[in-house]
Amino acid sequence: MADILDEIIERHVNIQRDGLIPLLQEVQSSQGFLSEEAIIRIGASMELPTSKIYGVATFYDQFRFEPRGKVHFQICHGTTCHINHSMRILQEIERLLKIKPGQTTRDGIFSVDATSCMGACSLSPVIKVNDTYYHDVSPADLKEIIEKSKSKSLHP
Repeated sequence: MADILDEIIERHVNIQRDGLIPLLQEVQSSQGFLSEEAIIRIGASMELPTSKIYGVATFYDQFRFEPRGKVHFQICHGTTCHINHSMRILQEIERLLKIKPGQTTRDGIFSVDATSCMGACSLSPVIKVNDTYYHDVSPADLKEIIEKSKSKSLHP
């Protein structure tokens, strides 16, 4: 992974501050998240304090600081889903998996994020599990969805 990080940083050598976001995006795309090592090395290559790099990365929702799980839950938190109680779904996922949005379970199987509108308002509330969408979801549906998703990830 260090070799890939070196290649990415070398491609962005001599960039100015306005090139930081594309660099962070490319690193995250290759690694799945922004590691502490990546932030330190980017800071060194750009001659910027790591606090500045981290400050930019934390400002935008698109950046992650932990790897995603094999099973990634995204809970729509757009207006219609919110009105149709998507927060209850998020709270139940947090309870069942014992993680908060942006976190990954210790075993690396599950991760959770709350996202803005998924564009399926008439089917709300909506969640996405990896590449599968579920609509009209209730908190009672989640245990089955979690088990099914875990089984599928362990036995593809």
